[in-house]
Amino acid sequence: MDSAQIRVGQLSIDYLIDGVATASMGLFELSVPPASNVPPPHSHSNNEECVYVLQGTLRYTVGDETRDLAAGQSMHTPKGVVHAFANPFTEPAKALIALSPDIGAQYFRDIAAVVNAGGPPDKAALLAVMSRYGLRPAAPQ
Repeated sequence: MDSAQIRVGQLSIDYLIDGVATASMGLFELSVPPASNVPPPHSHSNNEECVYVLQGTLRYTVGDETRDLAAGQSMHTPKGVVHAFANPFTEPAKALIALSPDIGAQYFRDIAAVVNAGGPPDKAALLAVMSRYGLRPAAPQ
């Protein structure tokens, strides 16, 4: 497996365990600079997710609960529940993300190809990639 860092806009994903081939759990490190663009609130139809903050503070929302997670704190997102994250703070945040079963590093490579193409991202192309991997954007509020 290629363990190279994947850049998606300002975010950085470093896949540690790509469990997609065995339909097992995957693990990656997510780096979120202050005030960076992040994915819209979404749910996973096939995966549950756990976030564990390693450094800085990450604002994490699962359903109706929003918490500012500091290093050593975590939250779990059950399959099908809308979640989101942000870093509105002044320091970079780094978190370990576990997905079960794994969505795989290729998802982030596919998203990166759209986001990093230059100019505003093609929303239809982003939605197509998300849909292919079982992600659903939350309904607009």
